Amino acid sequence: MTQDDRAKPAGAHPVILQRSSYAEHLRITEILRKETVGGILLLIAAALAILWANSPFSASYFAIRDFEFGYEPWHLKLSVGAWASDGLLAVFFFLTGLELKREFVAGDLRRLSRAIVPVAAAFGGVLVPALIYTAVNLSSPETLRGWAIPTATDIAFALAVLAVISSHLPGALRVFLLTLAVVDDLIAIAIIAFFYSEDVSLVFLLWMLLPLGLFALLAQRRPKFFGSTTRGPWLILLPLGVATWALMHASGVHATVAGVLLGFCVPVLRRSEGKPLLPRPNKPGLAEVLEHRFRPLSTGFAVPVFAFFSAGVAIGGAKGFVSALTDPVLIGVVLGLVLGKPIGVLLTTFIVTRTTKADLDPGLSWWDLLGVGILAGVGFTVSLLVNDLSFGAGSEHDDHAKVAILTASLLAALLASVVLRLRNKHYRRIEEEEKVDTDADGVPDVFENRTD
Repeated sequence: MTQDDRAKPAGAHPVILQRSSYAEHLRITEILRKETVGGILLLIAAALAILWANSPFSASYFAIRDFEFGYEPWHLKLSVGAWASDGLLAVFFFLTGLELKREFVAGDLRRLSRAIVPVAAAFGGVLVPALIYTAVNLSSPETLRGWAIPTATDIAFALAVLAVISSHLPGALRVFLLTLAVVDDLIAIAIIAFFYSEDVSLVFLLWMLLPLGLFALLAQRRPKFFGSTTRGPWLILLPLGVATWALMHASGVHATVAGVLLGFCVPVLRRSEGKPLLPRPNKPGLAEVLEHRFRPLSTGFAVPVFAFFSAGVAIGGAKGFVSALTDPVLIGVVLGLVLGKPIGVLLTTFIVTRTTKADLDPGLSWWDLLGVGILAGVGFTVSLLVNDLSFGAGSEHDDHAKVAILTASLLAALLASVVLRLRNKHYRRIEEEEKVDTDADGVPDVFENRTD
């Protein structure tokens, strides 16, 4: 696509994946910066787990992972690995709920024209990998249970790769990947809740609604109940959140679902006394406050610890790896993540543009979306979680699926890096040719001249 092609007007047709607002650009840049560190810690934790699990001291790794502690009457006597997946990941999904709500309430995606493409692409990126895995494992009912393993996109890992190579890529691609990954995780939580929950107790589930409702009420009416104090909300909201998580876990529904529900209950916009909800940049809403406080806990501790106790797999040398290659679970997961994800994302985006008679933003290319679609095949954290729920930690299929997840995620990251680095060079040349001015208001002209 030439520079002249980029300058062509889109005509009367709607335009998808336009440049985001300047405020959204700054917010996405900040998230990318934080997730880069989180992605690096994630890789270090996974590498240490694999090395330890295949070392002469492997027995100590599995002994620590399987060590149980907790209070049995509350269904909370869990192994260390289960505490990491059920407990620590709830923090990760709490942030996922916050992020998704912020995008649709106060972000650029509150407009249907901007939200429809990444949301549809997320559904396509879930459906196609699931169909590919199902096709590969159709004749094996034992392995068919893992159909949801290749449907997830790892936010931290994918955004870390994008942050490293995207110094000049359009901000719209970053928003597209972030939204796709967040919606993807929300779909994964729905899949876990409906397909991987067993022996659901309606009694505990109904009791869970009590602390959840109180959490929502107090969070929405925070100024009225707590005034200007900062400790009051934490002393009340945190125990209510823990109680919601514990009752959700006891109900038989995976406890990470509680994290998303709690995130949805947090208000994004501030309420002025006697006035409607309005965005107030100088006084952030509770969602932004909680995001700033919990994101370091999630990216710096919760997700890396989960990866450490979930990625450890005894490969068994060359013979064990060859054995894994013949397992339809491995084949389905690798094909689903590496091929299914980009096919689903691109195909769905293409269908949306054709059915709505929309045009891709003149500043973007389908090659950009191909790179992002391949990068969406990095399915690490949530894929490992779904894998453990599908086959049980320590089983042969569970180990083979872990090998597949690690292999496919690394392969997707490498392929996406090749495509997106080429596109990054392309946009760097364009930026060198075009001088971007900044007015006295500090906002680059290119953001002020965008059309919605």
